[in-house]
Amino acid sequence: MCGIVGCVGLEDSKNYLIGGLKVLEYRGYDSAGIAMIADDEVHVRKAVGMVAELEKMCHDFPRKGSVGIAHTRWATHGGVTQDNAHPHMDAAGNIAVVHNGIVENHNALRTLLEREGIKFKTQTDTEVIAHLVSKFYEDDLAEAVRLALREIRGTFGIAVISKKEPNVLVAARMGSPLVLGVGKDCLLLASDAAPILPYTQQAIYLNNGELLKATPQGYEFFSLDRTSITPKIEELDQQLESIELGQFPHYMLKEIYDQPTSLENTLRGRLKAEAGDVHLGGPGLSLKTIHALNRVIIVGCGTSFHAGLCAKYLFEEFLRIPCEVEYASELRYRNPIVRPKSDLAIFISQSGETADTLAALRELQRKGCRTLGIVNVVNSSIAREVDSGIYTHAGMEIGVASTKAFTAQVAALTLFALYLGRSRDFSSFVLQEMTESLAKIPTLIEDYLVDTTQIEDIAEEVRNARNLLYLGRGYQYPVALEGALKMKEISYIHAEGYPAAEMKHGPIALVDENMPVVAIATRDRTYEKVVSNMQEIKARNGKIIAVTTEGNTDIEKLAWRTIYVPHTIEPIQPLLTSIPLQLLAYYVAVKNGRNVDKPRNLAKSVTVE
Repeated sequence: MCGIVGCVGLEDSKNYLIGGLKVLEYRGYDSAGIAMIADDEVHVRKAVGMVAELEKMCHDFPRKGSVGIAHTRWATHGGVTQDNAHPHMDAAGNIAVVHNGIVENHNALRTLLEREGIKFKTQTDTEVIAHLVSKFYEDDLAEAVRLALREIRGTFGIAVISKKEPNVLVAARMGSPLVLGVGKDCLLLASDAAPILPYTQQAIYLNNGELLKATPQGYEFFSLDRTSITPKIEELDQQLESIELGQFPHYMLKEIYDQPTSLENTLRGRLKAEAGDVHLGGPGLSLKTIHALNRVIIVGCGTSFHAGLCAKYLFEEFLRIPCEVEYASELRYRNPIVRPKSDLAIFISQSGETADTLAALRELQRKGCRTLGIVNVVNSSIAREVDSGIYTHAGMEIGVASTKAFTAQVAALTLFALYLGRSRDFSSFVLQEMTESLAKIPTLIEDYLVDTTQIEDIAEEVRNARNLLYLGRGYQYPVALEGALKMKEISYIHAEGYPAAEMKHGPIALVDENMPVVAIATRDRTYEKVVSNMQEIKARNGKIIAVTTEGNTDIEKLAWRTIYVPHTIEPIQPLLTSIPLQLLAYYVAVKNGRNVDKPRNLAKSVTVE
């Protein structure tokens, strides 16, 4: 959620820190702050609102400092106020701390510190860390941070500086990601790689329980029991262009148009369409394991959950394997039944850091379940902790409302189903048809995106709606859920996705002449049933927006507006039908003046519960 940046030995510290916060704005936040040591003082500025507001307050801020840290906050403990914004200071004003995560025992620690005479200035849990570090400080900032963290229960990614050691930056991780960029003459800290890309491609990802001490002379890594660690420097595979808008007004639109490329990257080297075959190195499952597989459990949140629902139909229809799709936030607090020898749990997360998904992963691993990850971010927590995995290779996704990550997840799950099918019950004909059809998807999307004026026109007509209903059956039901989620996320219009047949069991009561209903009615085995549902809506004066297959002009007799998508086989149709729904949500939001890339109250990566 929140964003951290830090630097040591940089010529233009202020611009890196402010610029880094701007790059991390996509993570979601409500306030921002900066601290830098210059002229033997800790200079601090904090602001509520956008990073631009903080930047205005920094016109007289030192350009260069020995070390610096900055932060964007998404409020958890304490309201959205300037005082509650990070960085937080100790009572003497010597130590500054920025923190992602939650200190679960902060109330108990606050009480103890108050008994020792400490007066708190904020409502946050993070201020506890600053006072603890000060309490343990004896001329060694790294040791003081280490001792303070031993008192804390919860999750954290923190960065700490002190004017008593003006050339030292200390950072530590337990659950909330941090990466150190190793430049030629500087060291750069960030919550993810995006801020450091303009400076270096060399990076070290902190592992859980690791503490970093960075100085102009270099860096040292320790465990929280002070054992020395030799870190591994990795070459970043992300490109600077991935965080630049180019010709697009918003990242969300850019990422919608990225999908032909992102899907090609997901499929590249894995899909052998001409041979009707799939090669995946990541899963690493033996034939014995594949044949013993009796159940798949797919776990995710939000958009990732919807991608999992698409896969459920594939696994059950073609592999004849029972498949359950679970919200991670619910699974982690149940006592799920796991059969270690025959179950496989798949965990889906764009960031690889989603707190609920990570907790569910650990719970199922504790029960002995084999685990596989579908993630986009290399070296993320889920990628590191699963038994095996598949990277989606969708590229960096900046827009909070996920688009290309969704289609990449669906494609990766489809590849995995085909991978299993090679050793189970897939006929060679089905495998050939699936691989050939999947290979054509990037080109079909590219051609579709040439002209989207029809979607813009429909968006103009529905922008003032107060509610929308999205309907689908079979493989299109998850698409209806995802389409409704996109509309809610960025336009702030209430929208609900339903199985089309379930409309009669309640939601049809909402249908009238003011209710746009998006009905996904592609030419598949459920087409006639969806048409029947559309007739029920039309009889009640509902405004039907039909999403159907090219050439199906008959549906215009029922629909108020019709959106055509290219034809493909039913199991991979969601890769096409999801595109116009992403565009519809985007254009409605733009026409209503919404902050498309940074919708209110939302964060890109939900790293706290």
